[in-house]
Amino acid sequence: MSASPENPSPNTPAGMSIAAVERDTGLGKDTLRVWERRYGFPNPLRDPHGERLYPLDQVERLHRIKRLMDLGWRPGKIFATPDAEWDGWLQAQPGVAPASPVAELQGSLAAIIDLVRLHSNEALRSALQQCLLRQGLNRFVIDTIAPLNMAVGEAWMRGTIEIADEHLYTEHVQNLLRAAISQRGETRQPPRILLTTLPEEVHGLGLLMAEALMVAEGAQCVSLGTRTPLTDVEKAMQSGNFDILALSFSASFPQRHAVSALQTLSAGLPAGCEIWAGGGGVAQRVLDIARVKILGPIQDIPVAVHHWRSQHAN
Repeated sequence: MSASPENPSPNTPAGMSIAAVERDTGLGKDTLRVWERRYGFPNPLRDPHGERLYPLDQVERLHRIKRLMDLGWRPGKIFATPDAEWDGWLQAQPGVAPASPVAELQGSLAAIIDLVRLHSNEALRSALQQCLLRQGLNRFVIDTIAPLNMAVGEAWMRGTIEIADEHLYTEHVQNLLRAAISQRGETRQPPRILLTTLPEEVHGLGLLMAEALMVAEGAQCVSLGTRTPLTDVEKAMQSGNFDILALSFSASFPQRHAVSALQTLSAGLPAGCEIWAGGGGVAQRVLDIARVKILGPIQDIPVAVHHWRSQHAN
């Protein structure tokens, strides 16, 4: 019997495995599976064991799609446009206005939320890991996790995911960020920063994102985790030779408690120390408290680190 694509002979390669396509194109396995489900492409064959096999013409098309994505085109737009028009896009590279990193992410937000909703633990972990490896820690936090947090929150408010799904997402992100922070190792570069939240604040993801950005800038970071009593925060600041106390306040944190706590901590800080407060609980609020710096969007954190260093340069 002659070989067919579905039943290839040992000497007749029917296509490439999903792992080989990932290495060859730079497109993650989870991305390929999501596109297969959402756009009907790629449309792999199956080997006798049921594993995906991608014909070479499909792999070549994936290469073209990847080049278009690198130029800023979003997958939804690419798949909605006939292939014949792609050549014009590729030839007009200088005139193409690349999408912003957040805009490029929009095509994958729904896919990641689908993984959350379906409790696809391994696929979700892999998708987030691929983003981290591709973007680096700084851009991963700013361009992927920050907009994803908003999208997950909106999905919960619309009722498309449950609170348990949101917890699943948060757990995966926190585990990934902790691992990335740990892999950076210790640094001796100032500033030396103590991070925590106050007793009423149970949300720790914002704090972990802030730590990741500070570590990515080479700052020395020590985290006490969440819900640390004020007296313990003050003792740690007095004994740890820290330059900055970084506090995270979620949008649900009571403002009057935030103001009171920041005033107390400011009065008890060692000379020369600062407090950086960020998150929805203090964002866009003018708090005139000595030595307290209110951070705006999370992308302000690397700027704040550089500014501190410029002010304290020898």
